[in-house]
Amino acid sequence: MCHWGDPSLRQPCKAVAIIDAALRQLAVDMLETMYHANGVGLAAPQIGRHERLCVIDVPEDAEKEEYAAVNAAIPMPLILFNPEILSREGEQTDEEGCLSFPSIHASVTRANKVCFSFVDPTGQHRTYTAYGLLARAVQHELEHLDGGVFIDNVLDRSAIESKLTKLEAKTRRRLGLV
Repeated sequence: MCHWGDPSLRQPCKAVAIIDAALRQLAVDMLETMYHANGVGLAAPQIGRHERLCVIDVPEDAEKEEYAAVNAAIPMPLILFNPEILSREGEQTDEEGCLSFPSIHASVTRANKVCFSFVDPTGQHRTYTAYGLLARAVQHELEHLDGGVFIDNVLDRSAIESKLTKLEAKTRRRLGLV
């Protein structure tokens, strides 16, 4: 897992031209890594890869009641190749974390509704509209694919700045970048 301070997290991903057996296995491995870390999403840059690929699995009981029914039509887990957000609506502000920022959580405002498209592991193009936590997860993971991270959107970084500095220094030392 790549942590804050690893240059991989800031590298935009390239579109996947062909979804082959190796990429499908990578997606399965990413799901296992995400589940092991108790996450709801994982993007390729978080494991040092730069294919436009992410996985998401929002447990039904984690979603707010008003969105659980509408999001239930979206089969979990999601494996998204070349995902794109087509539209955003509304606004939600909530605590957000990231597997690349262990023990760091902060308030982030994102769209409450997103329409997104992607190619699934079978090569089928899909388009879904998600609300609430699932919409947040889609935005968070696609941000990774563009070289962004959730702290880019934090409303007030002052409360987490010292944790970020320590994590970045630890990661850079581990990678031999200092």
